[in-house]
Amino acid sequence: MKKFKGFFLKASIIKELLSFLWQNKLWWMIPIIIVFLLLGLLIWFAQSSAVVPFIYTLF
Repeated sequence: MKKFKGFFLKASIIKELLSFLWQNKLWWMIPIIIVFLLLGLLIWFAQSSAVVPFIYTLF
């Protein structure tokens, strides 16, 4: 259960950030945040040694 609690906490932070950007009419920042999140996921997946050769082919 602790793993799910951490996931929902992170998801709520992202939801709150996107809501803040939308309310303050900072729509142009949403794609930047999405790209940062995707790069973070790429780095997280790169920690696994089985995925590294596939990531090298992207760059």
